[in-house]
Amino acid sequence: MEKKNATSDFILLGLFKHTRSHRFLFIVILTIAIASLMGNILMILLIHRDHRLHTPMYILLSQLSLMDLMMVVTIVPKMASGFLTGKKSISPEACGLQIFVSLTLGGGECFLLAAMSYDRYVAVCHPLRYPILMNWPLCLKMTMGSWSLGAADGLMQAIVTLSFHFCRVREINHFFCEAPMLVRLACADTSFFENIMYICCVLMLLVPLFLILTSYSLILAAVIHMRSTEARKKAFGTCSSHLAVVGLFYGAGIFIYMRPKSYRSANHDKVVSAFYTIFTPMLNPLIYSLRNNEVKEAWIRWLGKCANLKPQ
Repeated sequence: MEKKNATSDFILLGLFKHTRSHRFLFIVILTIAIASLMGNILMILLIHRDHRLHTPMYILLSQLSLMDLMMVVTIVPKMASGFLTGKKSISPEACGLQIFVSLTLGGGECFLLAAMSYDRYVAVCHPLRYPILMNWPLCLKMTMGSWSLGAADGLMQAIVTLSFHFCRVREINHFFCEAPMLVRLACADTSFFENIMYICCVLMLLVPLFLILTSYSLILAAVIHMRSTEARKKAFGTCSSHLAVVGLFYGAGIFIYMRPKSYRSANHDKVVSAFYTIFTPMLNPLIYSLRNNEVKEAWIRWLGKCANLKPQ
């Protein structure tokens, strides 16, 4: 059988070198990635199995866990195999798939977080009208819209990025294929596409962020005027979890995609990319579990059922 010509493949230089300290960091990150997978799988199963969590808020949360789960599965296995086997090449097709999936999930999460902020706004500011303003058809439209908008951005950037002619040196100073890193290898003038990509990133990041900030400004105003201390604490507890997730996700996204060229550093990009592709997916289920009484009660009920199923 004729061997495939490897000259068309890209080389991922990776996140780690084969030193003692980097081996330790690799084990730490692999452990975090496994914890992220387990945490998000358990969150999805918990929401699916507990009928009390079958509300728009938790359905949107299950979609967030699904996106985080897919992000880790898309990035970590290739990174780990490259470090362990030394095989760092990646085909253009696999590279394009990584760009498409990572941007689909990243863009989709932007709009999903905006949908979750609207859900919290309705729950806090219009609790009596919640079944009308946040009904199941609207929840489904928000979910499908988040996935569709992310997929449109990912598909466009993946196709255009791989359409460029790349120079002989096809080494990507990263641990996965990310559009900004790949564009730097192109021999052609990419300034027009980079401007378009920048505009897309601004729209994908800042439009949902504006909606999130608007929702929470209205929530804050409503919470301040609440007379009940208990209701105020509950509102702050629920919303603070969501704001923590928003801060982690948007901080990393803005750092990667909205900095001027002159301030970009490959090493900094790799560290921040590791944060939002590996660390943040692990933190999301922890934040929502530890700061949410309904989720904690659901865990207790599930563990109680599991204990009762054990043979005496």
